[in-house]
Amino acid sequence: MKAGTRVLVVDDSVVNAKLVTYVLTSRGCEVEAAESAAAAREVLARFDPHVVVMDLQMPEEDGLAFTRALRADEETRQVVIVAVTAYAMKGDAERALAAGCDGYITKPIDTRTFADDLARIAEAAR
Repeated sequence: MKAGTRVLVVDDSVVNAKLVTYVLTSRGCEVEAAESAAAAREVLARFDPHVVVMDLQMPEEDGLAFTRALRADEETRQVVIVAVTAYAMKGDAERALAAGCDGYITKPIDTRTFADDLARIAEAAR
């Protein structure tokens, strides 16, 4: 990711969110984190991200439902959404893409390549 890229990390695991935030801020990204879809909506009221890193397995509203909601909203329709999830079963990537995600990265993330992988997906989505 390029310095200055604004990223919203939506993950109910504080540890995972902190790790992703650390990796991206070390590249100069501006990162906000939210532990749920509801919290992410509050962040979106004041923060306009270029990229959303979306955990798919969250309580209440899962990442697939939240992705569909972001795609349906005129304000967030064009943001790049990348699923970052422990789901790695056959068909999971396809479900994420069908819901509107631009890419899919499995957990645990590789901290050495994560930012570059995210940048590659974001560039291809534009």
